[in-house]
Amino acid sequence: MPHKWRGALRYSKPERILLAVEPTVQHQIQQLPQQNNLQQNNAQVNKMPRGKAADTKPRGRMTAYAFFVQTCRQEHKKKHPEENIVFQEFSRKCAMRWKTMSDKEKKRFHEMAEKDKKRYDAEMQNYTPPKGENVKGRGKKRKHIKDPNAPKRSLSAFFWFCNDERGKVKMLNPEYGVGDIAKELGKKWSDADPETKSKYEAMAEKDKARYEREMTAYKKKMKDGPGVGAPANAIKNESEEEVEEDDADEDDE
Repeated sequence: MPHKWRGALRYSKPERILLAVEPTVQHQIQQLPQQNNLQQNNAQVNKMPRGKAADTKPRGRMTAYAFFVQTCRQEHKKKHPEENIVFQEFSRKCAMRWKTMSDKEKKRFHEMAEKDKKRYDAEMQNYTPPKGENVKGRGKKRKHIKDPNAPKRSLSAFFWFCNDERGKVKMLNPEYGVGDIAKELGKKWSDADPETKSKYEAMAEKDKARYEREMTAYKKKMKDGPGVGAPANAIKNESEEEVEEDDADEDDE
């Protein structure tokens, strides 16, 4: 791979791909001044909308993957300043490229993330939330960018049950929408006999042990830096995402 493409995506000349950044990554990037070193100028204060008091809360820390996405976006902007960027293709290309990059290629992004973490920790020590503000924040919590190399989260017994039963419910009730399917799955789980539940509880325990084992290795790798250990390259697949999103409001008991 030519040197200029290290740490960034390859762009096809014949069929130039338009890329877009995930909203959460874009939100992180927009808070950063566009500098060559991609780091925040701590002296700069973000402007607040009229009518709101200035909030000096430190900008959230960015992950190595978020810095990588930022770099890709800037590379594309530099090459095609007049073009709009497309969300889905950008996200997919970034995730694919990141997953195949070597530890050596990722090293500079991990170093940037570690430096940003130290900045965030230092700023948070001196931060006092405005009076009346919940320390944990208000409203919907901003979703962090996931590292594609991080272990996929373990599923509960109920989610394992849903994975097996969702197709059957859809087939028997083709007119059901997402909410109807979730309700039916919740009812079927409530009515399941102890033997059936035991089967899925055992699956959940096994998956939990797998997740804890992989997460321990992953955290050790992040602590020691690139080149040490090898966490599982597992990206949460679409079926698992669908189960978690559709059934999040259902009880697993």
